[in-house]
Amino acid sequence: MRTCSIFPIVGTVVLLCLLAALTVEAEYMKYKDPKQPKNTRIKDLMSRMTLSEKIGQMVQLDRTVATAEIMRDYSIGSILSGGGSVPRPQATPVEWINMVNDFQNGSLSSRLGIPMIYGIDAVHGHNNVYKATVFPHNVGLGATRDPDLVKRIGAATALEVRATGIDYVFAPCIAVCRDPRWGRCFESYSEDPRVVIQMTEIIPGLQGDIPAGSPKGVPYVGGRNKVAACAKHFVGDGGTTNGINENNTVIDRHELLSIHMPGYYHSIIKGVSTIMVSYSSWNGRKMHANRDLVTSFLKDTLKFRGFVISDWQGIDRITSPPHANYSYSVLAAVNAGIDMFMLPFNHTDFIDILTGYVNNNIVPMSRIDDAVRRILRVKFTMGLFENPLADQNFVEQLGSQAHRDLAREAVRKSLVLLKNREDAQGAILPLSKNASRILVAGTHANNLGYQCGGWTITWQGLDGNNHSTGTTILSGITAAVDKNTQVLFSENPDSEFLESNKPFDYAIVVVGETPYAETFGDSMNLTLSEPGPNIISKVCGAVKCVVVIVSGRPVVIEPYLDEIYGLVAAWLPGTEGQGVADVLFGDYGFNGTLSRTWFRNVDQLPMNFGDSNYNPLFSFGYGLTT
Repeated sequence: MRTCSIFPIVGTVVLLCLLAALTVEAEYMKYKDPKQPKNTRIKDLMSRMTLSEKIGQMVQLDRTVATAEIMRDYSIGSILSGGGSVPRPQATPVEWINMVNDFQNGSLSSRLGIPMIYGIDAVHGHNNVYKATVFPHNVGLGATRDPDLVKRIGAATALEVRATGIDYVFAPCIAVCRDPRWGRCFESYSEDPRVVIQMTEIIPGLQGDIPAGSPKGVPYVGGRNKVAACAKHFVGDGGTTNGINENNTVIDRHELLSIHMPGYYHSIIKGVSTIMVSYSSWNGRKMHANRDLVTSFLKDTLKFRGFVISDWQGIDRITSPPHANYSYSVLAAVNAGIDMFMLPFNHTDFIDILTGYVNNNIVPMSRIDDAVRRILRVKFTMGLFENPLADQNFVEQLGSQAHRDLAREAVRKSLVLLKNREDAQGAILPLSKNASRILVAGTHANNLGYQCGGWTITWQGLDGNNHSTGTTILSGITAAVDKNTQVLFSENPDSEFLESNKPFDYAIVVVGETPYAETFGDSMNLTLSEPGPNIISKVCGAVKCVVVIVSGRPVVIEPYLDEIYGLVAAWLPGTEGQGVADVLFGDYGFNGTLSRTWFRNVDQLPMNFGDSNYNPLFSFGYGLTT
């Protein structure tokens, strides 16, 4: 420690003491000096950190258990909102900002003042947040084959996330879904890795374009209007046996690298900040414990320099049953190369166990330093040390008209026309706006929650129109037709209704799957939700009809095809249902093409383009145009 020399002149003593103090202060603040090179700042900060502060940086807690005091006392690295975890129902952007800043002030009051990052699942827009724009799920975006559109969606999502003070998103999901029975298939852009590669363009949308000449693999976040992204779930999550969520992917290394890995190569090249590990296993080995792929391949071979994060309680699930041997799980996951741990409810057990491993030389300090260096690299890249607190500059971006227009464009481009029967009057689509009377029917015609699907407001999604704002498909139809056209809506019309209200020029039937997420969506039969099939049979048996399928994947439709004049795959279009009407009535043409094979029956599954037994109802890449 620098001390003051005592001179006879008191003023000199004071001056020298002040100079000494300022020198110490300047040295102490070195890691906070934005003029210093990033690696210098990281090295300086790490040299000052205790083991407990380093391990604290490796922890991510859910907001429901975090407090400003916990953030301060344990130097916690990150907080998240799990699916549906909000400050209060229908919270405003300012309420979100105040909550985030409260946690951040706790972090800043710690000994070293290391800011935390706040993560959230923004998987099709800022989907947890009331009044946010909800874009089509990835299965629909894959059908657009439009990387520029997806990049613009990423940029809009970043602005809406920043509107609530949040700076980190658990997106995109770059899984390659090889079996639609998987409950997360709607989170996958395609069964074809080439389409998934195209769609990684969402990463520079979220984070910003990496500067020319940037070294490959280094994370990049281009300012306060951007967020850190997370490519997930590493690796092979879309290839599990029978599509069972979190199950075992049984393929050789060549298939793993050629089908499931290419999205990660391209995400890393585009500067993705973080990568999340999958719950699933590869040939019986849990990914959360797979050092060969997480450290040797992802970090060493692909030169990924951001941080690797676990999934929600992912390390608990290394054992079966989960949490059966937590000490083992911590050791296996840390040694595998995971850097940040989404615990999300109990930080003290993890910290105590890992501290013991380091103090007993079971986990080397080099492994801890690797994790912390990566986490700090992302934080410095994000500019958190200069601007740790959220402001209200982006509040007006949440649910803005520009973003809703973009989502409507995405809906239009994602629709796939599967059938368009012609008769003496020509093809049924596009529909006439000048009809005298039309019928709109079906469970999904007037249901915003069904349009959006899972991961919307809550983890599993919701039923009804009161949980967020947007336009239903019915509203879009009503707005699109001539003012003199009579639109009759009946969710499930009976024979008496059909008979007493005829004639109809045509009917639009909107049916599909009800919302789900993850394991709750695993399905061995892939049928339309009841009473969807019955509605198709009744209405299409009586009226010339167009059927619009709202679903997260292909479903069994062949038994009803003969009755249907027009068939449209609308996927999970999100909050902007007008986009469906835009194309049904010919303001825009159908241009979407299937990003995944539409099977005839589930006995064919798994079946993907290029398979020797390929005999689909509609093949990968199929899509009629108007």
